[in-house]
Amino acid sequence: MSTSDGWLAAALVPLLALVPVLWRIAYGSPKDRLIGQNLTSLLAGLALLLAARGFHRTSYTDVALVVSVLGPTGTLIYARFLGVLPDSRLVRWTALVGVPVTVLPLCVATGPGRAMAKLLLIGALLIAGSVVTGARSGKGGITT
Repeated sequence: MSTSDGWLAAALVPLLALVPVLWRIAYGSPKDRLIGQNLTSLLAGLALLLAARGFHRTSYTDVALVVSVLGPTGTLIYARFLGVLPDSRLVRWTALVGVPVTVLPLCVATGPGRAMAKLLLIGALLIAGSVVTGARSGKGGITT
């Protein structure tokens, strides 16, 4: 098993975690779907970062950067139409634990430089976006 295979095997973890999330999106209430959308963008970003290293494709890292910016934005827009931003400990804990567990080994493997700075930026955006969109705002509603 090569190093690339290890990174690709690690990329399967967030992809497999998407299965119950997609079920929640398909059959859940609107609030559950909103949480699922938020979690999907987080898991997709992590899978893209690991796949970028496994396939040696830096363009996947750029896609992960776009997902880390647009994912929380889409969640907030959808929450605005729904009228509520539900509290989600699952999203917060996935971000606070999953992102460092993914990004820090990638930073060590990448080494110092511009690529490491991009990885740290993506990690910070994934955590910040998930913490902001995973926390209830106000008293059950969204403030405008």
